[in-house]
Amino acid sequence: MALNPHATFTVDSAVELAVIERSGFVESRHIGSAVVMAADGTVVIELGDVTAPIFARSTLKPLQALASMQSGVPLRGAQVAIACGSHIGSLDHMDVVEGMLKAAGAKEDQLQCPADWPQDETARNWLVQTERGKSRLAFNCSGKHAAFLWACTENGWDKNSYLEPNHPLQQRIRSVIEEYCGERIAHLGIDGCGAPVAAVSLTGLARAYSKLAKAPGDKNSNARAATIATSMLDYPWAVQGRGQTNTIVMDELGILAKIGAEGVLVMATRQGVSVAIKMLDGNIRATTLVGLTLLAASGAVEIPEVSSVLDKVVDPVLGGGRPVGKIRLGRAVAALLD
Repeated sequence: MALNPHATFTVDSAVELAVIERSGFVESRHIGSAVVMAADGTVVIELGDVTAPIFARSTLKPLQALASMQSGVPLRGAQVAIACGSHIGSLDHMDVVEGMLKAAGAKEDQLQCPADWPQDETARNWLVQTERGKSRLAFNCSGKHAAFLWACTENGWDKNSYLEPNHPLQQRIRSVIEEYCGERIAHLGIDGCGAPVAAVSLTGLARAYSKLAKAPGDKNSNARAATIATSMLDYPWAVQGRGQTNTIVMDELGILAKIGAEGVLVMATRQGVSVAIKMLDGNIRATTLVGLTLLAASGAVEIPEVSSVLDKVVDPVLGGGRPVGKIRLGRAVAALLD
């Protein structure tokens, strides 16, 4: 049966990846698909449909950043990480993005991502107290957009149309996505920040992150890809935020980790073992539990290390302010640990 390029996989082709248990009763079930890929590109775990297209959402940011760097943007350190990130809008995050704009000769109002309140409480209070209001710098994709504007400066491209699919930068981004995913883009849409977003398979996403994660140790890899992998791990706070799930995983396990909206997560070890997940209901709360467990089941990471991190990043199920349940693995995932 041919895949429909205008829809993701269906309930019938998904599996139960996680359940929510409250007071000994399974209250909710998260179904979806997941794939684990070995460093050599071999699929070692396949749960559900991993070939159907999904909108990869913010998991594409490292590839978008790579295209910006290949367009001459001299990103360094935290700038690289925040261009790959979905940050919480802390004062540090906004400072980095503001520095990128200054280097690009651009202004905040040229960012075409929406203005937003920061998720970070300190930064939000500062914007309120100083009567600045919502800021484009605080939007979680502002680092990516700042890199886009910088690419326009470096190449003399039009800044007003940098999100248009036919813009030279967006054409380069599509080429990078297809190169690293090893497949054609199935569909092109508009992401939450206004940028084009590609639909690719979970297998393609896993392949792309495997290539990125291995790049620092491979002399034949793209040097800018190596810089992206290294910078994300060196500045994990810039990718999401201190105390945030992706940041903790990268800081404590040295594993590339990137969430995307609507239940998408991709992770990869330095050796190039990767996992890509899509929760069909769009909820991300169980993705890290499932992803790290699948990496452990494949032998890519040690179970005690994973357990220690999961204790910090998986929220308990609360009742009256105290734990009364938990998010636990679905049967399809738990069976891999037997």
